[in-house]
Amino acid sequence: MLRLGFDVDGVLADFRTAFHGLAISELGDKPQADIESNLSKADIERLWKAVASVPNWWADLPAYESDQIGRLYALSRRWRWEVFFMTSRPPSAGDAVQLQTQVWLEKHGFYLPSVMTAPALARGEIARGLRLDLVVDDHFVNCMEIVGASNSKVLNMARQAIDQDRRQQAESRGIGVVATLSETLDAAERLHEVLRTRHGRLLRLSDWFSPRREGEGPVLPHDPRRGRH
Repeated sequence: MLRLGFDVDGVLADFRTAFHGLAISELGDKPQADIESNLSKADIERLWKAVASVPNWWADLPAYESDQIGRLYALSRRWRWEVFFMTSRPPSAGDAVQLQTQVWLEKHGFYLPSVMTAPALARGEIARGLRLDLVVDDHFVNCMEIVGASNSKVLNMARQAIDQDRRQQAESRGIGVVATLSETLDAAERLHEVLRTRHGRLLRLSDWFSPRREGEGPVLPHDPRRGRH
């Protein structure tokens, strides 16, 4: 049984698109595609103040791969995985960040999610305390912190193209690099199979990405509160 940890923004939720849309509405046509390099510190502070004033802003973010969030739920039910979602989102108006994130995950097919709100630099402590087998994060510095503070395996979500040096830097530290949630779940399924047939945690990175066997038995992606299949 795997214990998995998923960062939310950048891995599941498309924060960049939502923040870019907010920048256009707040600042006019000033922002370009690359938000970080085209906004001043004052602009960014203004945008975060806008986020803080919008009721339940986090509950309306678009998803990168909504169907794959449903797939994650189905796999967790099928294989009895324990899944934890982690976020360092600042508060907005309306409900607490934790509840907004739970509502968002249910909207995209993951029912009764376990959501933890904690600073990004606490990810290693969380991974160690929860004894997570695998953690997925889009920030390389977080991945490094998790590797240094725990025994968890780590996947770095790189939705934007990265150069070969960056990939080699990650893989030399045992950090896998993935570009989609679909690829991530393929690796998680493979890791699940490998851990079922091998003792210990000293696995080669290549083992995570080897072709997986077809699933066994039916998948049950239903809403447990409604008993709906």
